[in-house]
Amino acid sequence: MPEARRIRRWRRLLADEREEAAVYRELAGRRRGEEREILLGLADAEERHAAHWVELLGPEADRPARGRLRMRVLVQLAKRFGSVFVLALAQRAESRTPYRTEPDATEAMAADERVHEEVVRALASRGRARLSGTFRAAVFGANDGLVSNLALVLGVIGGGVPSSVILLTGLSGLLAGALSMGAGEYISVRSQRELLAAAAPGTGTSAVVPQLDVNANELALVYRARGMSEREAREHADEVLRNPQLAPAADRPGQDHEVVGTGLKAATSSFCFFAAGAAVPVLPFLSGATGPAPVIAAAVLVGLALMLTGAAVGVMSGAPPLTRALRQLAIGYGAAAATYVLGLVFGATVG
Repeated sequence: MPEARRIRRWRRLLADEREEAAVYRELAGRRRGEEREILLGLADAEERHAAHWVELLGPEADRPARGRLRMRVLVQLAKRFGSVFVLALAQRAESRTPYRTEPDATEAMAADERVHEEVVRALASRGRARLSGTFRAAVFGANDGLVSNLALVLGVIGGGVPSSVILLTGLSGLLAGALSMGAGEYISVRSQRELLAAAAPGTGTSAVVPQLDVNANELALVYRARGMSEREAREHADEVLRNPQLAPAADRPGQDHEVVGTGLKAATSSFCFFAAGAAVPVLPFLSGATGPAPVIAAAVLVGLALMLTGAAVGVMSGAPPLTRALRQLAIGYGAAAATYVLGLVFGATVG
């Protein structure tokens, strides 16, 4: 390989490492406590990798180079948002490290990048857990609004109704669906919180620990009921009896169940996103246009929106965004097409 090509590659890798370090430092600036320290540790590691390329480049390291477009975009996103979306994108960037096949990178650098992927995955998982309830309601609401209202509009179009009826049907579907989704999400989240609250351990156990019969040690039954083996439960109960101050921590269940968000947040998110999604297939009909033009426009707009929501889910889950976008598009169009065919059949039958 010509020396010039190798130098260009090293300069690009150096730029990428500096961009990655900048991403983690930007994210750290928006975090506190342990997460901040972890992100700063990742930034230090990327700068250590950058030093490797600086050493190889020598005087050439002083010549500025630009990293990959993906990394430059990621830095800008980190500056403006610092959200779990950026962490999910950083996770994908770490998974695509070129060091596995890069002959001039050390084995330690390649191993570091594999570890970085897992660290970022864990941090992204924390973020996903914090917003999973609201995000699920938003994605589900938007997707349901897009598909159901497009299907509804196409169904009545298949039935041969006039444009005014199509518009009224679309607006009615928007309002009815948004209210239904919001109410359903509120009830769902509230019910889940109530079920988890009923399963949580009581708070009275800690107060009676000092009065327990040491020989009988019925406290062990509590821990066995929570999933510990007989031996583990007895050992843990003995430890609590020797030190009753440990009882509050022991009162917690073996596996924490977290419900992120509230019923009101989930309901509001679901209502707004359903309404936004359901408005998309109606927009072309607001102009009063007739014929195939507004139908095609509605289908195209819904298709773009479906791909956008699918890509967002892909980014959040760490999966390929394009694959998820195409899957969302195929499912949405399939449901709408089926409804349109049914509208043709029923329209012909009724007519």
